Amino acid sequence: MPSEENRRITDVGTLKALAHPLRADLYRLLCVERVATASQLAEHVDEAVSLVSYHLRKLAGHGLIEEAEPQTGDGRERWWRPASDGVSIRDEDFRGEPGRAAAHLAATRLFHDQRADHYRRYLDERPTWTPEWNTASVDNESWMRLTPAELAALKQELEALLRRYDERARAAEAAGDTEGRERVALFAYGFPFRV
Repeated sequence: MPSEENRRITDVGTLKALAHPLRADLYRLLCVERVATASQLAEHVDEAVSLVSYHLRKLAGHGLIEEAEPQTGDGRERWWRPASDGVSIRDEDFRGEPGRAAAHLAATRLFHDQRADHYRRYLDERPTWTPEWNTASVDNESWMRLTPAELAALKQELEALLRRYDERARAAEAAGDTEGRERVALFAYGFPFRV
């Protein structure tokens, strides 16, 4: 059973393993699907099953994913799941040494670009979604003047709110409430800037 908490990544090797574009996509897909085979994931990323299997083993080698209980009677299938509820990558763990800082920056840029691609895909597909989904979708900007402590508190409150909604949704889904339920991505960035 996966850990209920985010795994904090503090070593460059694990960060680099996750920061590979295909591995990052596969990790996200497993977080969404919760459990899947290499064949199922290969269909989503349009890659060969052998390549997907290779990258899944790399993720597993760093403890990011793990084997899951088989979901079917086919003993040839290898099922995977995230090893934790998610990952946490903090700037403070990669400061001080130029190589560590550069690896963190490269990973952060990759993750941001992939998130932006996901949002652009939604924008391109928006006409295929119902008016209810398009109205419910969030796209806003907030411009505030905060202290580091206030921004940290805001981050903690947002994370707690997201966890509550995720827990409620998972419980409802487990109880069979799947009507009208879709996967939803929420990306939030809070950072200082100068004009």
